Amino acid sequence: MKMYDLYLHGITVFMGFFAMLNPIGNLPVFLGMVQDFDKKTQNKVALRATTVAFVIIAIFSVFGHIIFRAFGITLPAFQIAGGIIVFIIGFQMLNAKENPIHSQSPDEKEQMEKIAHDMAISPLGIPLLAGPGTISTAMNFVGVEKSITNVILVIAIFGIMCLITYVLFISSRVIASKINPSLLKVVSRIMGLILAVIAVQMMINGIEGTIDMFNQPK
Repeated sequence: MKMYDLYLHGITVFMGFFAMLNPIGNLPVFLGMVQDFDKKTQNKVALRATTVAFVIIAIFSVFGHIIFRAFGITLPAFQIAGGIIVFIIGFQMLNAKENPIHSQSPDEKEQMEKIAHDMAISPLGIPLLAGPGTISTAMNFVGVEKSITNVILVIAIFGIMCLITYVLFISSRVIASKINPSLLKVVSRIMGLILAVIAVQMMINGIEGTIDMFNQPK
């Protein structure tokens, strides 16, 4: 791949990942999920979520097709499973009860730390950041030209996107401090609804993909 073509390809990859990762759109989702945690815990969640997303995309960029074939996984199945996970989280956010962290006992704080750890991995890391769409996008970009240079380029650009997402996530507490607490609760509920809708769309895409697979001529 020539330097000019590599440059254009890099821009295309960046824009594709930006659209799929949607760091600005995911900011209120992150804010709604971590509003009960202290700043240190929020930063840990942000770092762990973006790190998990980066590792997952790096692995699928290199071994994606092999993994799918080895386990007999199809992208539609991945979309449906991811949709179910996101829907559950969205439903929980819609029905969340206030949980003031300042009045928690040490045992409760330890439990919150565990919740934060799990939340960073799923649903934030997978499938919100490294979801079916992002994974398939990475695999498609790598497939444009099967070379080590292209694989490194795709992984490096996604790493930049993860860094941008991390910076936005750790800034969420500053944003939250400027928002009325009642409005923050409303935002959290709205984000829960949006997550549920995103989940349904993911499942619809998975079902449509499954139907298309069955309709393909053999």
